Amino acid sequence: MTHRLIIINVAVFVLIQIYLAISRLGGLVDEDLPNILFTLDTNLTGFLHKPWGLITSIFAHFDLFHLFSNMLFLFFSGKFFEQIWSGKQLLICYMIGGIFGGIAEIAVQSIFYSTENNGALVIGASGSIMAIFIAVAFHSPQTQLLLFGKFSIRLYFLAIFFLIQDIIGIGTKDTTAHFAHIGGAIFGILSIVTTKFIPVKSPNYGGLFDRIFKSSKKKTVSPRFKSDEAYNQEKRSHQDKTDSILDKISKGGYASLNQSEKDFLFKQSKNGK
Repeated sequence: MTHRLIIINVAVFVLIQIYLAISRLGGLVDEDLPNILFTLDTNLTGFLHKPWGLITSIFAHFDLFHLFSNMLFLFFSGKFFEQIWSGKQLLICYMIGGIFGGIAEIAVQSIFYSTENNGALVIGASGSIMAIFIAVAFHSPQTQLLLFGKFSIRLYFLAIFFLIQDIIGIGTKDTTAHFAHIGGAIFGILSIVTTKFIPVKSPNYGGLFDRIFKSSKKKTVSPRFKSDEAYNQEKRSHQDKTDSILDKISKGGYASLNQSEKDFLFKQSKNGK
């Protein structure tokens, strides 16, 4: 899913650039169409005229560096996310996190700015990516990252750094949609702490949506993929346990298994292991 989201963002960027190039050649097309289709108007009246921007804006970029930096962040955050949860849950977090970010921008513009002065156009996947990253950081805060191959830093330090950076940028003229980032971050936190929209079996948190979504992957805090040795060792361990359960069945029948053994056998057969 991480790769698919990146491909979609890149494809939308390329299509927009082709369209803009054609518009510059001789005015054959309306140059303002990409703004109409892909930007989120944070003026409440403007938003009501083109509400689709709440969705389309989180898949679009007009600037190459903006696209590159967001996709790089999405790649690493998405890979971490998919080691803990599923691709479907990544898509949910991306979509709703981006929507949260867009709503935050609209709300702030409506509350703190006059009607004449508000109405910035917002574009980019930053709010969605922030939701993904903060969800991972809040779930596995002690995970160690190695920056530039030399500096080790815990994930929560990096999350705090990004949040402080956005808070400092509020009210400045740096053209960054800081409240979109903060809105996405809020969803990332709420999804783990309160609603568990991205569910995981954890003794630490309750969850409102556990009945709707169920975690499809084993929880892990490892920032790396399993090595061949670790994978083979785990596979041998599973096989040994399976053999032991099958031996127990041959001696006492299926009814002799306890619930834990039945669940394990069911999961192994479901996963084809």
